[in-house]
Amino acid sequence: MMQITKHFTLEELTRSDTAVRFGIDNEPGSEETENLVRVCDMILEPVRHRYDTPILPSSGYRCLELNRKIGSSDKSQHTKGQAVDFEVKGVPNMEVASWIMDNLDYDQLILEFYKEGQPNSGWIHCSYVGNENRNESKRFDGSTWNDLS
Repeated sequence: MMQITKHFTLEELTRSDTAVRFGIDNEPGSEETENLVRVCDMILEPVRHRYDTPILPSSGYRCLELNRKIGSSDKSQHTKGQAVDFEVKGVPNMEVASWIMDNLDYDQLILEFYKEGQPNSGWIHCSYVGNENRNESKRFDGSTWNDLS
């Protein structure tokens, strides 16, 4: 198991039941791995430190074949290792998204499929690209995009 930062392994950021089911090799290249390290250093580790509880990444790097298999855009930042979808165990997703928005530098922050009154609904998508981060924050419910703030 390759530890890429204090709390995260490469395996947990590339694991995919869909890839296993369809025999897709979801191994990132060196550039994608470097991007995953940056996402961990700049997004996941600070969130982990803030809440002092495990983070549950559900999707990190996805090769193009896997990304297409799940119906995502070819332009997805997941294909570059620049994005991660996650939840923080026991913490409402809106709270985590708000903290990221107020405290971290990020490219995109999307609270996906969150429902008011259901604090653990949906998940957080967050990406990091480096010097050209847009700090764009949105909500997506499956059909409608809205500003997160």
